[in-house]
Amino acid sequence: MGRYVALLRGINVGGKNNVAMADLRETFELAGYDSVRTYIQSGNVIFETSKAQKGLEKHIEGALEQRFGLPLVVVVRSNDQLWSTVEDAPRGFGQKPDLYHSDAVFLKAPLTADRVMELVELREGVDQAWPGDGVVYFARLSAQRTRSKMSKLISKPEYKLMTIRSWSTTTKLLDLMDEA
Repeated sequence: MGRYVALLRGINVGGKNNVAMADLRETFELAGYDSVRTYIQSGNVIFETSKAQKGLEKHIEGALEQRFGLPLVVVVRSNDQLWSTVEDAPRGFGQKPDLYHSDAVFLKAPLTADRVMELVELREGVDQAWPGDGVVYFARLSAQRTRSKMSKLISKPEYKLMTIRSWSTTTKLLDLMDEA
């Protein structure tokens, strides 16, 4: 059995695409996944399965669309992949939450970190970004976050293949996966 986290894009944000976590867990269970657990309202689902990782995203997206009538984008990471994301973060990333807002921008294939780095605009003295394996690490100076250019990614077509988690949520998800 492999342990995974499904990162759902665009649910329970700004009053749109509202999905109750109990309904989300039930949908995963009915789709054949085991040990299903959700974390906070933004669409983080930890689960186990004996199915191969390839195809999980498509299978979950289909189950969610059938249940909720929403064409949701899902990014799946194995326990090992999430561990690598945290371990491979730039030195000191996320360790000064009072100084920087730090996010992991998870990418759905075929989108790559190299492509996102071509698209992202950085404001000198405010924004920092680093490519990773299936992720872009993004930090912005908290005191000047309203000047950040990260929001310009929203206008790009590639944005539909990204889902963003705060660094604290990312590390908490890894802790929860390791506990299971």
